[in-house]
Amino acid sequence: MKNSILYLFFFFMALPTSAQKLTGKVIDAENSIEISDVYILNSDNDIVSVSDEKGLFTLTKTGVYTFKKTGFSSAKMVIDNFNFHIVALQSLPENLNEIQIIGNNFKSKLNKIPASITVISNADFANNTVNIANVINKAPGIFMFSGTQTTNRITIRGIGSRNLYGTSKIKVYFDDIPLTNGSGESSIEDIEMTALGSIEILKGPSSSIYGSGLGGTIQLIPDKGLFDKTTLKSGYTFGSFGLQKYLLQANLGNQTNAANLVYANMKSDGYRDNNKTDKQSFTLASNHFINDKNNLTVIASHIDVKSYIPSSIDENNFKNNPESAAANWERAKGFEDYKKSLLGVSWKHNYNSDVKQYTSIFSSFFDGVEARPFSILKDQTTAFGFRTKLELNDQLFGKSFQWMVGGELFNDVKKYKTLENLYLEYPIETGSVAGETLSNFNENRGYFNLFFDSNLQLSEKTQVNLGVNLNQTSFILTDKFNSDAVDFSGKYHFKAILSPKIGVTHQVDKNAMVYGTISHGFSTPTLEETLLPNNRLNTNIKPEKGWNFEIGSRGLVFNNKLTYDVAFYQMNVKDLLVAKRVGEDEYVGVNAGKTSYTGLEITGNYFLIKTGIFNVKHSNNLSLNNFKFKEFTDFDNDYSGNKLTGVPNITINSSVNIENTLGFYGKADFNYVGKIPMRDDNSIFSKKYHLVNAAIGFKTSEEKKLLLNFFVGLNNIFNEKYASMLLINATSFGTAKPRYYYPGEPVNYYAGVNLKYNFD
Repeated sequence: MKNSILYLFFFFMALPTSAQKLTGKVIDAENSIEISDVYILNSDNDIVSVSDEKGLFTLTKTGVYTFKKTGFSSAKMVIDNFNFHIVALQSLPENLNEIQIIGNNFKSKLNKIPASITVISNADFANNTVNIANVINKAPGIFMFSGTQTTNRITIRGIGSRNLYGTSKIKVYFDDIPLTNGSGESSIEDIEMTALGSIEILKGPSSSIYGSGLGGTIQLIPDKGLFDKTTLKSGYTFGSFGLQKYLLQANLGNQTNAANLVYANMKSDGYRDNNKTDKQSFTLASNHFINDKNNLTVIASHIDVKSYIPSSIDENNFKNNPESAAANWERAKGFEDYKKSLLGVSWKHNYNSDVKQYTSIFSSFFDGVEARPFSILKDQTTAFGFRTKLELNDQLFGKSFQWMVGGELFNDVKKYKTLENLYLEYPIETGSVAGETLSNFNENRGYFNLFFDSNLQLSEKTQVNLGVNLNQTSFILTDKFNSDAVDFSGKYHFKAILSPKIGVTHQVDKNAMVYGTISHGFSTPTLEETLLPNNRLNTNIKPEKGWNFEIGSRGLVFNNKLTYDVAFYQMNVKDLLVAKRVGEDEYVGVNAGKTSYTGLEITGNYFLIKTGIFNVKHSNNLSLNNFKFKEFTDFDNDYSGNKLTGVPNITINSSVNIENTLGFYGKADFNYVGKIPMRDDNSIFSKKYHLVNAAIGFKTSEEKKLLLNFFVGLNNIFNEKYASMLLINATSFGTAKPRYYYPGEPVNYYAGVNLKYNFD
């Protein structure tokens, strides 16, 4: 009895002690992924705790603590209460082994993923936030054409090159919100770059959880703010061609909540005639750790854009009058005027240490008018979607086995009508004038993805990744203009597509790995590609399908000074989709044959100098492409064996970044683009070109209350004449010559200042 009383006494005495333990979690500041094996040191520099595999840590008393891990900047935090604490560490991109990929199924470290992935950090576009193409084009294997602020086309390993005016066959997500609409077309240029924490580009159809797109997946990861920080930032940038950009940014954070709010207003007269742009945007990204089991993320964005369209010009004007606009577009004062809103809420729940569930709901709305010489388009699109996945840590045959199962449901409704453009009936200065309605349609477009993915740890060094995606896509077209006799309404359901993948990674040593992967991908036609010239659905058209075979290696050498990444791939695609132009604004989609994509990508990042005072980093990217039509018959023309249209055969990017502890920094970029086939018959090629850009700046220490950042940059220093976008297979009408070219900007400058105040 006496022993029992003593036991109860000590038990209840221990309760306050255990209750007084301080707990928290260490996460990556850019993507909120938990970080394990973080050393926690007290004020005497003694290690008092280490974060576990879930990022969780425990301390026994209050105080000032330092959090350290290789590959991350150290962070100090005052822990003076017993709330649940969130500690965010900034990753160092040069440390390959510690980069964690949010777009990967299991948020794995880069050296565990059997696929080619490029990560672009916020530091790569910190000051140059006007044109995202300048950033995207530094990545190997990806090329972004940029005709205007709102006319862009992205290709990944040649996929998407045949889309004429926009990006298709590539999945794009803003966190978990799809920026790809129901027709498979994507737009990334509307997202404010200042609101991004990083960009992940997964090349090839190796992501089962994002629909196995042939080109791959681009994940725009928002900056969700820092915990325990309250800052206010304002910025002003100005430059050539009337460029002005105003920025206001606020970070609001406490121990378990963080939010990043960004307002931006950009205006530009543009280099060319009829080229003005006025864009405003508001972005919110927030992160809320409700408790150790529940985490909530909220993403919202609203964009308001009016951008005039100079369109493409012929070769004569490109050489002699590149600042001109196409005559009919200038007379009509062609433009895009639209508003776009996005909203997404994501919930992560930890059932226990081995079972997690991620659920997201999202919606988007688009309302726009596009005035073209041939018609005026009015478009409203509303989209809704839902994603969920269950992730489990298990054992299989005594080996570590991670697996997940989930699905995505997406639906959008596009209401659009075309009207006559009567600009020719009015004085020249009038511009576009709407006339009678020409067509009025509703498109209901939707798909669902069911997916399974898994990682099996065969040994300490070898891991196998198995996955599969099942997709079903459908279109419903409703004609709200014509009578029953000529009603063009219809619906079409593509057959379900099963896309498997298998990948293997092997750790050669602690700093180097090799991988191999085989994956299947597909791209469904857009609804416009399924329409015949009479606006009836072509039920014979098929999705593009292909198998990708890839081997690669990444790692660190030369005393961890050189980070390298090498990938060699071969992808064969059948049922190639081709847009045949039959009128000024009429295209017919047809399956034209087979295409072969073979390529080599090499990346190397090397620290020429790395000291505590002065750093010089040299980065190089090389892409060598051999993309060909294996079988391609266009009516009576056989283009088999020709080079794929619209893709450069080689791109080289080289950059040098310099910084020191005094606050001075600078960078210089070299970009080489090889010749590009402009017609399927390979009769015309664009000229190869090279661009040199540079910038210098000065910023005060981040530790000060008021941070100042001054910068000035110069683009296209040697005034190279080049086409920043090409309209492939351009057709001439009457006596007019084909209009292939969107001229790139000549030498131009930008400069600015940012002020940031820390309230803590």
